[in-house]
Amino acid sequence: VLAAVVVVVVVVDVVVVVVVVAVVVAVVVVAVVEYSGSSSSSRVVVVVVVVVVVVVVVVVVVVVVLVAVVVVAVVVAKCCIVVVVEVVVVVEVEVVVVVVVVVVVVVVLAVVVVLVIIVLVEVVVVVVVVVVVVVVVVVVVVVVVVIIVVYADRTLYVIKF
Repeated sequence: VLAAVVVVVVVVDVVVVVVVVAVVVAVVVVAVVEYSGSSSSSRVVVVVVVVVVVVVVVVVVVVVVLVAVVVVAVVVAKCCIVVVVEVVVVVEVEVVVVVVVVVVVVVVLAVVVVLVIIVLVEVVVVVVVVVVVVVVVVVVVVVVVVIIVVYADRTLYVIKF
């Protein structure tokens, strides 16, 4: 039961983050294209504002997911009379996921901002850069998820035996 809960938690986190990042990237691209006729400084301001808003949204979403998962873990523990330590493990894994996710999202958005500012005039280049960044993010998230699942599995093994 616990392993299943951990896997569901990780999958939900990844899906939420990927969706949010995709929306953010789309918004950034639209903002850049929309303001391509404006001065460079105003376009930079637009991109920076969009990215800041997105970072805040991502953090809020991830925290909400974390709270939901903790509540679910507690409910599962009460219903199934699971050992409290196992709930703690689920929460620990979730906290690790949250920290990694927030760090990755912030780093990626920072990179996107820098690249957008550097190649602001070339919208086509911006789109290519954004696509590359999204691919990199997905790969990083998958690797992180695999590492966390392995870590969680070993932790559960140690606790149960």
